[in-house]
Amino acid sequence: MYTFSNKLKTFSFILMILGALGVVYGFMTSHKSLDEVKTMLAEEASHHGSGHAEETTLVVADTHDAHAGEAHGEEIHSEDVHHGDAHAEHVQHQIANRPWSALYVAAFFFMMIALGVLAFYAIQIASQAGWSPVLFRVMEGMTAYLLPGALIVLGIAAASHFIGHNNLFIWMDPEVVAHDKLIEGKTGWLNIWGFIIRGLIFIGGWSLYRHFSRKFSIAQDSAEDKSNFKKSFRISAAFLVFFIYTESMMSWDWIMSVDPHWFSTLFGWYVFASMFVSGITVIALITIYLKSRNYLEFVNENHLHDVAKFMFAFSIFWTYLWFSQFMLIWYSNIPEEVTYFVTRFQDYKLPFLGMVVMNFVFPILMLMNADYKRIPWFVVMAGLVILFGHYIDIFNMIMPATVGDRWFIGIPEISSVLLFAGLFIFVVFTALTKAPLLVKGYPFRKESEEFHY
Repeated sequence: MYTFSNKLKTFSFILMILGALGVVYGFMTSHKSLDEVKTMLAEEASHHGSGHAEETTLVVADTHDAHAGEAHGEEIHSEDVHHGDAHAEHVQHQIANRPWSALYVAAFFFMMIALGVLAFYAIQIASQAGWSPVLFRVMEGMTAYLLPGALIVLGIAAASHFIGHNNLFIWMDPEVVAHDKLIEGKTGWLNIWGFIIRGLIFIGGWSLYRHFSRKFSIAQDSAEDKSNFKKSFRISAAFLVFFIYTESMMSWDWIMSVDPHWFSTLFGWYVFASMFVSGITVIALITIYLKSRNYLEFVNENHLHDVAKFMFAFSIFWTYLWFSQFMLIWYSNIPEEVTYFVTRFQDYKLPFLGMVVMNFVFPILMLMNADYKRIPWFVVMAGLVILFGHYIDIFNMIMPATVGDRWFIGIPEISSVLLFAGLFIFVVFTALTKAPLLVKGYPFRKESEEFHY
């Protein structure tokens, strides 16, 4: 049986406390008055030189001067002031959105790791894989985070509407919908109660499968027949059908709808690839950690090699989907489609292109060689880069729509990651203590223990 060490438990609590303090600080510093925003914009414009002098005039134009001059001059100046105020209000709203967005990105990232592992686990059982059963309890421990993690994501999205000012999803704002025919036409799907009910259905289905697959797995340890294994096989096959549909709908609701004017028919697959490779990467990291603490003595370098092989393969799959989505939209050059990538190239060039390097170029170079896949520290190094790359991937999906060019990876973003990393570690490693780390009664256990490449 695994014992959750006091050092690791304390570390998880420290992460959560530091993260929570940083998140609170992020919310407290995100409320700026209109005058503060105007001053900030004026300073930015002056730094950019005379090319932005006109913008500076618009932003800092004082309404007291509107009474001076000719009637025609008054009208033009009034328009300038109005334009400056509207721009300042827009930036003010973007600054207020930042802590919400940072929290949402981190919450989704850790939730998707657990969901990706659940799908991977179901595939192993449904395909009756012989190599992976020795890793099942690691996967089961990781999926324990799915229920709290997914409820947190849904909770943040709902809170941004009921407590905030629709800081994440503009289609939740009735005023925006009333003046936008395109969003108004989507209200049959994009409405707050439909969003919440669908989310609860997704989470309920995923959690039910996780509950029963875990229950059958533990029962099989002491069973004299294979009835629990057969039940696991049947529900895994059914779950995968449910997962294919709900994962796509979840990606539309929870991610794609931050840009309600834009859509991609590849988006569900794209998000799936990101969550799948992230989940498999964390399986490798936790397995290596447990192995270093003298647990999982039945896991050998061949198991690590195969997990790293999946990391490599799905990094290529993710790149294929990324390129397919990007290339087809770029080539067709339809204005309402290309705007998605134009904003990311203009304001997010470094994270947008850097993400491709971390999620494709780096895994290719690091994990192509079969020998490197068997070296624990090498897999850890590659895994950390891949995880950071996929965090940036989610960051790129959410931030341009919510904070525009006001993005920065600072206290709100880092604190949100620390908060959910601490919670993830605490939930996962607590779950690992609840059952033996080897599935004793699983039919393919012997084959898995003796696995060699």
